[in-house]
Order: sequence, then structure tokens, then C-alpha cells
Amino acid sequence: MIFSTSVALLLAAQAVSANPLKSEKRQFPPGIGFNWGSEKLRGVNIGGWLVLEPFITPSIFQSLDQSLGIQDEWTLGQQLPGQAPGILQNHWDTWVGLSDFQKIADAGFNLVRIPIGFWAYDNANTPYVSGSAPYLDNAIGWARQTGLKVMIDLHGAPGSQNGWEHSGQAMANPGWLVDGGAYGPTSQRTLNVLNTIAQKYADPSYHDAVVAIELLNEPKGWVLNRADLRQFYREGYGRVRQVSDTVVVLHDTFFAPESYNGFMTPQDLNVQYVALDHHYYQIFDDYSVGLLPWQHRQLVCNSADQYWGADKWTFVGEWSAAMTDCAQYLNCYYGGARYDGSLDGIYHGSCAGMSTISSWDQEYKDDTRQYIEGQMDAFESQSQGWIFWNFKTETAQEWSLFDLLDNGLFPNPVTDRQFPPMCDQYW
Repeated sequence: MIFSTSVALLLAAQAVSANPLKSEKRQFPPGIGFNWGSEKLRGVNIGGWLVLEPFITPSIFQSLDQSLGIQDEWTLGQQLPGQAPGILQNHWDTWVGLSDFQKIADAGFNLVRIPIGFWAYDNANTPYVSGSAPYLDNAIGWARQTGLKVMIDLHGAPGSQNGWEHSGQAMANPGWLVDGGAYGPTSQRTLNVLNTIAQKYADPSYHDAVVAIELLNEPKGWVLNRADLRQFYREGYGRVRQVSDTVVVLHDTFFAPESYNGFMTPQDLNVQYVALDHHYYQIFDDYSVGLLPWQHRQLVCNSADQYWGADKWTFVGEWSAAMTDCAQYLNCYYGGARYDGSLDGIYHGSCAGMSTISSWDQEYKDDTRQYIEGQMDAFESQSQGWIFWNFKTETAQEWSLFDLLDNGLFPNPVTDRQFPPMCDQYW
């Protein structure tokens, strides 16, 4: 879930050319239960469930022998092969259920994005624990019962596409695609998993609920070969199109959305029904994490036009209420925070109480509500919509939709506003 706002500033500064596709009503896929191109995505991620993340469920990792160095699902299965299945089974059974989906729907959301790892379908010769795939079926059932739509997100690839814990395996550099590019073993294994997903969930019998399949979350585009990434996207698209016209989602790999213009469009080998996922956070670099609340809001507005120049259905698939990186284990299980200098030695402020809403004064609560409203308005105005990260956490309340809703800091319903439109003064 990493995105540097220093990069965002550069992207926002680029001139955005007139885009004729924005003035046309693009046809959405026939039979799909969502009006892509006209209906706004108002979603939330079901993160930390079928792919563990230490900052979402720290208790799982804190309860283990710390000398074992367990920080992700790979090391959990590797170090505790006998205990890991039971730990994960209990987590899968208890972390989310029908009542959570109902709470999401009752607040006016229309979609859930569900991350899942490749090992749910193929854990051969890895320490990963299998068994999570049936829970995706449970989630689709809950979505149908509550009127929500589902975006399936392949969140972890063999070898890791980014080296971050939420890919399943933390490492210094991604091991995916480095063994032969788009036609190498890790790519082909990923495509085989996508084929399994598509054969089931792109089938027309799922069109009422599953409205998109995201080929892969957050490939580290500035490290991986871009030509290989694009070829992988073409191959993954083909796996879905063998089954139906379910929308295929590409992550922008941390490049400007408009840099994908002309790629995988109707003019490019008649590619149809492709959407682009951009992730927006303002806390993963020393510049943005040091901004004052009003500066965070201003940056949202100043950066929003980067979505308008894209020729695909572009949406913000991850964003949050966080204005600091103080959430425990957010950067990594063994890392600190930029905000208090414990990660890189540059001090911006204390992290004490920054992840606990009851510790905030009214001014900071208002700042948070304005920040949330401003992002929602900017994303809806300039893109296909948004998907908040995350539906809940154990302790990081600035990342928890449910905690924000319960404290009146997230609009409920999502169209409710307590503050005037934030970006009007900047646009």
C-alpha cells in the first residue's frame, strides 16, 4: 500500500492533455452488475483477512516467539509449520463475517475489494498455508446478501511483486518476473492462478456480484522491467477474456495513470473493459508525512487532476484517513515511523495517541473528517471513484473504517458532508 506523495507532486505537475474519451459515454460490459463509466465506486478493502498484514492484526504476530522472525505469511508457515494452519484457520473464521458486510452496506458503500494471495490456489513448494480460497466464496455470498459488489484482487504473487509484507513475503527486492520476465516461471505461475480465478469468478453466473478482477496489486514498477509488466498484463487480460467480459483491473505500478494511455484500449488490439487502479497515500515519504492537516487537504486537491487525463476507467483503489505513518508496524514489522523519526531519524512529531481516536482533540477530529471528505470529493469528481483501506484494524484507528464510522469521522451515509467542498478554492 505504498505511494510516495513526492511522486504524486511530480505527476500532478504534468500537463494533462484534453481527453476525448472523457466526453464520451463509454459502454460498460453487458451483463456485469455495475455500471462502469457512469456509476461511482464507493468501496472499502477487506484487507488483513486472506493476506495477513502485521499493522492490521498485530496480535497475531505479537503472540508468537519473537526470536523466530515471523513478519508475514511466508515466515509464519516456514517457522511454525505445525501451528500456522490453526492460527490462520481461526483468523479466517473470525476476522470478517456477514455482519461486517451489512455494516458496510448500511453506510452506503457499493463494493468491497478482497485481497487474496496466489497460494490460496497454488502453494506447492512454498511454506504458505492453503485453505483460504473457500472464504472468498463466503465473502461473495455475504456480498450478494447485502447488495455489495466484489472486486477480486490478487494481492501476492510468487516471489513477491514488491518485497513488502502484504505481498506475503517481505524481501529487499521483488523476486517476481526476475526469472525470465513475462514468460518466466513466476509470471507463468501467476497467470495459471489468474486462470483459475477467472474460470470460476468471470463466469456469467458470478456477474451479478463479481464486477472486476485485479490482475496484481502494487507491482514495484520502478524496479521491475516495465515491458515485462505490460506483457504480463496482456497475458492476464487474455485469461479473463477467455471466459467473459468481466472488467480487468491493472494497477498503475506507481506511474502516472495517463502514462498508460493508448495501452490496452480498443485501439490497441481491440482490448475492452479495462480499469486502472491508483493508490494514494500522503505518508510514505519525509516530505508529505511532515505536512500540516490543511496542507494534506490542499495536496489532495492539487494532485487530483492526474486521474482526469487517463483514457481508462481510473479509480483510487487504496487511500486512508492517516496523516502520519504512526500506526504500529505500518512500514514493516521491524521498522519504526517517519513521523517520530524512529524509521529514518527525521523528527516531525510524537506518535503518542496518533492511532487512537479517543486521544484526539476536536480540532484533529475535524481535520480528519475534512481530509476524508475532501479525498472522497476529489476522487469522485476526477475519477471513477474510490475504495478505502481498510474496513477495520485491531489498533490503527485512522486506518479503520469501522472506528471512523463509530466516532462520526467518516461520512455515514458516504454522501453526507459536514464541511463545504474542500477543493473549490483550489480548482
